[in-house]
Amino acid sequence: MTERARFDDLTPRDLYDLLALRVRVFVVEQECAFQELDGLDAGAEHVWTRGPAGEVVAYLRVLEGGGETRIGRIVTAPEHRGTGAGAALVRAVLAGISGPVVLGAQVQAQGFYERLGFAVDGPGYDEDGIPHVPMRRP
Repeated sequence: MTERARFDDLTPRDLYDLLALRVRVFVVEQECAFQELDGLDAGAEHVWTRGPAGEVVAYLRVLEGGGETRIGRIVTAPEHRGTGAGAALVRAVLAGISGPVVLGAQVQAQGFYERLGFAVDGPGYDEDGIPHVPMRRP
């Protein structure tokens, strides 16, 4: 089941679990020391799924502004990768959005986003030592 909450409506437990997964993957697994808490979470909608043991399986955040929707911090727990959980979460979120959706994709995940209807929308760039490309879904 997909869970959704604005920042102020997250329970302390949910916030902890979501941030723990983000840090586990983006900081520890990817060995990328960066400011994970970037100041954008307070204005975002947070969307996630949990597994049978209550663990966060997949997560992303949604930011609105400038006539488009930005999704980011898209992550699937390592033990749930390859199950379709991440794609299912992105599809569920996209189903509720009208208008363009943008994201910054790690180059190694570009194919994943292309399968979800995104296309590269500009030159590649480096973000915290990891190659990225801007992507857009009309």
